[in-house]
Amino acid sequence: MPLYVRDEKVNQLAEQAQKILKAPTKTDAIRQALERVVQEDEQRPPLAERLERLRAKYNMPTYESLEPFDEKAFLDEMWGDNDVHR
Repeated sequence: MPLYVRDEKVNQLAEQAQKILKAPTKTDAIRQALERVVQEDEQRPPLAERLERLRAKYNMPTYESLEPFDEKAFLDEMWGDNDVHR
């Protein structure tokens, strides 16, 4: 089944990918590109692990060790509504 791309920019990108990947067809180039994206995503560490590395890199405390933050009180104070009853 032939691949018909209606968007000219997508068609140009498919043609570029075909040249870069030395694929016989645009369809094959798109398949290869999509397979690479999916494979890279599958090999990517979980979000929790990536966040833990960032915390360690920037010497940040863990979420559990942070003091509770009252966003409403913060916003009330920011807007000068300090007399709001809680």
